[in-house]
Amino acid sequence: MSSSFFIKTKENPKFVKKGKNTEGPKRKGDGDGKSKVRAKKPNSKYNEEISSDSETESPVPKKRQSNEEHEYEETPQEKKLRLAKLYLEQLKEEEEKKAEDDSFETDLVAGRLQEEVLEQKGKLQRLIAKDLMPPDASEIRVLRGHKLPITCLVISSDDKYIFSAAKDCSIIKWDVESGKKLHTIPGGRKGTEDRHVGHTAHILCMAISSDGKYLASGDMNKLIMIWEAETCKHLYKFTGHKGPVSGLSFRKGTHDLYSASHDRSVKVWNVDENAYVETLFGHQDAITGLDSLSRERCVTAGGRDRSVRVWKIAEESQLVFHGHEGSIDCIQLINEEHMITGADDGSVSLWSVNKKKPLSTVKQAHGCHGDAGLEQPHWVASVAALQNSDTVASGASGCSHNSQVQLWKCGQNYRRLEPLFSVPVPGFINSLKFSSSGQFLVAGVGQEHRLGRWWRIKEAKNGIYVIPLKRKPPNPEEAKTTE
Repeated sequence: MSSSFFIKTKENPKFVKKGKNTEGPKRKGDGDGKSKVRAKKPNSKYNEEISSDSETESPVPKKRQSNEEHEYEETPQEKKLRLAKLYLEQLKEEEEKKAEDDSFETDLVAGRLQEEVLEQKGKLQRLIAKDLMPPDASEIRVLRGHKLPITCLVISSDDKYIFSAAKDCSIIKWDVESGKKLHTIPGGRKGTEDRHVGHTAHILCMAISSDGKYLASGDMNKLIMIWEAETCKHLYKFTGHKGPVSGLSFRKGTHDLYSASHDRSVKVWNVDENAYVETLFGHQDAITGLDSLSRERCVTAGGRDRSVRVWKIAEESQLVFHGHEGSIDCIQLINEEHMITGADDGSVSLWSVNKKKPLSTVKQAHGCHGDAGLEQPHWVASVAALQNSDTVASGASGCSHNSQVQLWKCGQNYRRLEPLFSVPVPGFINSLKFSSSGQFLVAGVGQEHRLGRWWRIKEAKNGIYVIPLKRKPPNPEEAKTTE
């Protein structure tokens, strides 16, 4: 049965597909030439119509037939296997191309994680100082808007805005790129505290939260004002200090505010809740400066008690450090473990929270003034640090012809201070701040010292100096290769 079945399937196409031309093959045996011609025509027609299944009656398309037979030899399983191999080869090539990029990215991620760990431990030190070079005088911009000496300033974390405050009780918001005023919070006259929204006494300190939401300012009237940084709208007023508020700092990544005062106390506030948290005591004299980073602690300079203190808020304990011979007027954290201070004895000191004495001290950091034999060092009125780097700066108060911003390089492991270069800035340099990116340094300058009126420099201008931090170009050989 099976053999007859296959025979039928082989013969059937001839009878079915030929149709009317079934007589054509029967006439092949005839001797008539005409009949041969007639027989060829149906054959040619037959060859065009049928598929390559016919072996006997399609002698012309043998090549096509062999190619098609070769193609049809591959089974579905084999085709799947072949395509899978092709796909795997393609993937392999792509992965090899991406291998270098992937290794580079993993190195970046690993480096970033390592940096974060070192930053938390306070051991991160980016080596930036070696590439810095002094700017030209023409490159320094001066922003003028305050009528009286600038006392303090802050820069937003995105480096777009500067907030400055002065003895005229006003606060100005500046656009860094254009140098234009964006908003002014006017100061009020003494005696108008009840009806004026803002400060009516000298503003001594400012702070801005790391997310740029809140701005805090403290004045001689013992008040702390909280503002919305975006719109400069007044939000809250904190009272509680019994003396002028001389230091403010937001804990990084939070809205916890630390404040210091001439009443020798440190207070903790929660700005989100508009709430007072606690008070810490310890200094024996008026606190002149305060700073903090991401840990739940802050550092303070104690003025005439000649001490620097690290306050551990959660433990309600403090570490005491001594080193300066004069009043310590300013302080700034470099990272979680190191800080820099300046005093009116003209010295700049570098500290570690693990050592009771300074790691390094530069005496008469800004030179001396006065007659021979009666020389007095220029007071160090402000200090600043580029966070987690080896670069710090100090500003002096002195005569108009020799007052300057001095940049310093911290040696390996913060063991020493080396002078880099100085930038002449006439007047009292009452405040210094590095931008987060390290692209510029901002100095708040006035004709008088921020804490008093011991003497006045008439030639100085009350303004904000934006000093670009230029980087050295690459080596000549490297420059040639890049060209």
